[in-house]
Amino acid sequence: MQSNLSTISKISQGEKFKIKKMITFEKVTKTYPPHKNKTETLVLNEVSFQVEKGEFLSIVGASGAGKTTLIKLILREEDVTNGKILFDGTDISTISRRKLYKLRRRIGVIFQDYKLLCSKTVYENIAYALEVTGAPKEEIKRDVPEVLEIVGLTEQAEQFPEQLSGGESQRAAIARALIHDPDVILADEPTGDIDPYHSKNIINLLKKINKAGTTVLLATHDKDIVNHLGKRVITLRDKKVVSDVKNGRFRL
Repeated sequence: MQSNLSTISKISQGEKFKIKKMITFEKVTKTYPPHKNKTETLVLNEVSFQVEKGEFLSIVGASGAGKTTLIKLILREEDVTNGKILFDGTDISTISRRKLYKLRRRIGVIFQDYKLLCSKTVYENIAYALEVTGAPKEEIKRDVPEVLEIVGLTEQAEQFPEQLSGGESQRAAIARALIHDPDVILADEPTGDIDPYHSKNIINLLKKINKAGTTVLLATHDKDIVNHLGKRVITLRDKKVVSDVKNGRFRL
């Protein structure tokens, strides 16, 4: 694994990257099979868009619009029904289950409910993400403190999740997402369970990470955050992309 010293350097210097396509959706349709003799459920209908390397993109839509499903499709937790998703030029449907870990190591995921392990400290939660990949102890001892420094949780390293505020828990989740130095961060409603003050801090941290060159895809229904960002906004409605606006605003 590349040392996160490079990540800290990128974040502090605001390093820029050449523009290229990182994620491409080509007429992606997702349906679920009938349940209890009902008709199949359509979740996404011929959704097409591209995400540039180093871009910060917000995906907005009402509850049930398909934002979370879209993230699951990128991770190959779900398979598309029709269409194609390219990640850095590779059709992810062609990646074998045995090699999916290589795709997922390039993607950091942040969830609304944090998904921290309650029996482990902040340090241990982040270290565990490396341990399961077989990372050597020296690498863990080097990288975990560096990522904790990035998210401002050095002093909370030995605390357990129940001792953290909502904002601190989400920063711990961001640290875990960063530990593999990913190309892309997928943030699924990362401010949904925290107050406006801490929400602003989380978004500022994501902006800082993005400025360093990491692509950020934010799925949210938070109007104020989207409007404050002033970044590109894709709006989902009726299972489709109904608008794609650079420097956009929240409109449903």
